[in-house]
Amino acid sequence: MSTLLARHATVLVTMDEQRREIPDGGLFVRDGVIEQVGPTTELPETADQVIDLTDQLLLPGLVNGHHHLDQVLTRNLPAGQNTNLFPWLRAHYEIWGSRTPEAARTATLVGGAELALSGCTTLFDHAYVFQNGCRVDDQIGAAAELGIRFAVSRGSMSLGESQGGLPPDSCVEDEDAILADCERVIAAHHDPRPGSMTQIVLAPCSPFSVTSQLMRDSAELARRHGVRLHTHLAETLDEELFTLQHHGLRPVAYMQELDWVGDDVWYAHAIHVDDTEIALFAATGTGACHCPSSNMRLASGIAPVKKYLDAGVPVGLGVDGSASNDSSNMLAEVRQAMLLARLRMGLRPPEGPASLLPTSHPLRAHEWVTARQVLELGTLGGARLLGRTDIGALTVGKRADFFTLDLNTIDFAGGLADPVAAAVFCAPQRANWTVVDGRVLVQEGRVVTVDMEPVVAEHNRHAARMAGIG
Repeated sequence: MSTLLARHATVLVTMDEQRREIPDGGLFVRDGVIEQVGPTTELPETADQVIDLTDQLLLPGLVNGHHHLDQVLTRNLPAGQNTNLFPWLRAHYEIWGSRTPEAARTATLVGGAELALSGCTTLFDHAYVFQNGCRVDDQIGAAAELGIRFAVSRGSMSLGESQGGLPPDSCVEDEDAILADCERVIAAHHDPRPGSMTQIVLAPCSPFSVTSQLMRDSAELARRHGVRLHTHLAETLDEELFTLQHHGLRPVAYMQELDWVGDDVWYAHAIHVDDTEIALFAATGTGACHCPSSNMRLASGIAPVKKYLDAGVPVGLGVDGSASNDSSNMLAEVRQAMLLARLRMGLRPPEGPASLLPTSHPLRAHEWVTARQVLELGTLGGARLLGRTDIGALTVGKRADFFTLDLNTIDFAGGLADPVAAAVFCAPQRANWTVVDGRVLVQEGRVVTVDMEPVVAEHNRHAARMAGIG
């Protein structure tokens, strides 16, 4: 049995039911499970590994609810820099289709390391392009090397251009083969137990890249095996036009017809929804993963996060693909979520006669999305999307997934009247320590489980080949 003691944090953020924040706090961990949480003076004095967190903020590990790790190979492509979703996808599909298993490994290591350095301890990857012998297994093996908690989809695309879909025919797969591989991957890799490091999700890519039948079959297969369901939905008005033209329904109504609502389903983006659709999400427990940087990057719109929260919709955060965000920084996404929610609030038309309104009408206290609310979305919110009750908070019995921020830096100087809020309001900082299941991934700002220098060099060679520049 191994033990770990983290002590003397300036503040420990628990995310427990009382949302306690403990000054001079710490944790005692045995075999990856939290045994004690509280003031340092109440914890054991020794352990196999002791981490001194003086002048550091200790937070639950962030949970990334939507990513595309293969896109770490195609960041910043000129053809995709200044365009919205559909043409952006067309600029990337065939490049993603040229990915190899070796490139999938480096993409997972690079993207996962970048996330871990931003405080992320659990990662969901929406993988859906499988050509050249690539399999979900490539990513699972790499995530295990790194030591990050990993949920991954056996995603799919089956509706090519010749059948009225968006992706080229060269990037889609036969539906029988897709379903057979879904069965294989679940049997080989899905671990439903508490503390699981690997879980499988079934995730047909989008309404414009798979058939209705594959959506139905995927839902039936997932529920038969007890795994979760995920897809992109209501990301852009182009998608809404597509489902209206092809199915006579708005995207959410189309999902409802396919039996794709429920507390085992979460959508990426869910921007263009009305109040009735929000009420449906709330009533059925259907979740939404907000990806603010990607939504701004592609001019997709602003998700109604405050309306979701007020209605009781499960909401988490995601960085989305590193070619529509060009970053895998989860703490940056937490900050963007707060800022974008405030922008949406500020763009709301004033209420009442114009002649009676001040130049800047005041906003009521309950309308503000706060730093602590978005930290909760990034922790407990993401855990809820993934159906996990063993992560997302630092409480007795949960897994020891946490990260720390060094408060004694230039970037936080002058902002420590509220250290917890500083983690969001101030510029996103690199994690000083990141621990997953009681195992250190990041130590004093450096990944220690994998030698990343040769991985980055190999990754850049793969990316250059795929982009045709090497």
